[in-house]
Amino acid sequence: MKNQRVLYILFLIYFNFAILLNSVGTVILQVINNYEVSKSAASVLEGFKDLPIAVVSFLVASFLPRLGYKRAMLTGLAIVTVACLAMPMAPGFLTTKLLFLSVGVSFALVKVSVYSTLGLIAQDRRQHAGIMNTLEGFFMVGVLCAYWVFSFFIDSANPKSQSWLHVYWVLAALCALTFVLLLTTEFDEHLAVAPEQRSLAQDFAAMLKLFFKPLVCVFIITAFLYVLIEQSVGTWLPTFNNEILKLPAAMSVQVTSIFAACLALGRLSAGVLMRRMNWYPVMNVCLVGMGVIVLVALPLTHDVALDPNVSWGSAPLAAFLFPLIGLFMAPVYPGINSVMLSSLPKHQHSAMTGLLVIFSALGGTTGSLITGYVFGAFSGHTAFYLTLVPISVVLVTLYFFKRAVDGTDDGLNASAIIS
Repeated sequence: MKNQRVLYILFLIYFNFAILLNSVGTVILQVINNYEVSKSAASVLEGFKDLPIAVVSFLVASFLPRLGYKRAMLTGLAIVTVACLAMPMAPGFLTTKLLFLSVGVSFALVKVSVYSTLGLIAQDRRQHAGIMNTLEGFFMVGVLCAYWVFSFFIDSANPKSQSWLHVYWVLAALCALTFVLLLTTEFDEHLAVAPEQRSLAQDFAAMLKLFFKPLVCVFIITAFLYVLIEQSVGTWLPTFNNEILKLPAAMSVQVTSIFAACLALGRLSAGVLMRRMNWYPVMNVCLVGMGVIVLVALPLTHDVALDPNVSWGSAPLAAFLFPLIGLFMAPVYPGINSVMLSSLPKHQHSAMTGLLVIFSALGGTTGSLITGYVFGAFSGHTAFYLTLVPISVVLVTLYFFKRAVDGTDDGLNASAIIS
């Protein structure tokens, strides 16, 4: 396997899906303006994205090694290319729902395949952690680019303008290019198949059994809560900037790119850091830092006056301070994922990633829906203050996750515990 070429392709695939998946916050802002839907109605777009991820992962993750990771990724890229073309050709809220439905289905195929392929490439736990953080760093570079690419097509002077839909021509072309590059890349996937011969039903049952093991159960809860936090902030930050900080629509999206930039910088840096340091103290420092940012930044967002001539130089301080939470968020998700996956035999990575994707998707949907409801019923301040609750819970679950992992490292065989 030409590992370097394969890695570059995986990074590009993740870059593409980063733009599509994390455009939901920007798209929510635009459909509220363009199609006159309520905040609670617009928030279902997160569900159209995340629930298909959960369902498809549940159904296909256990037998993706039989299908082939390359075929699965090609299928996902083909689906989203067609969906992107439909957006400007048949504009409407229904088409937008179908877009995110397609993105969700495709990402389920892609994420399980990408994570499992990393397991075939990495030689040990530290290298796996480094590659995982770098991959997720490229994902956040894609998120960062998404805010600027979308804002370039948004007409702030005319909220009803549908010029923003032209961005999907660019995205369709990028997905099609990635499809061609992947098609011409050779994969060696023989290690992904279990050494013993099992039926599809047995593969599926083995995946379900994973969830009932203590180590896996604590890991899943931790990942669920982390994604709930990240999606709550990432999805609703453009609307928070627009309504609470009184920034224009395009600038609200652009300022949100600071959050994505911090996530990207944090994960790319963690790709180096995690090769040299123990993961557990790093995770704890990050979670405490997240709580501190919330408590320091949100009080600065009260009573912001509308400034028709607002610019980057005159924007409220909180617009730049709160997105720094991304620096502390960054290493948590790829860090715990890498620790979990690198404890398993390679043929179990697909099933484990399937569970991860399912509960990550459910966490994202739950976070977006709760935040959207609280945002509409109470205030954006209350919605973001509530992130302190899951942050505190993750600190607790992370401790039990470490104890379970240490149990496997102190002489017990992880595959024996989890198989």
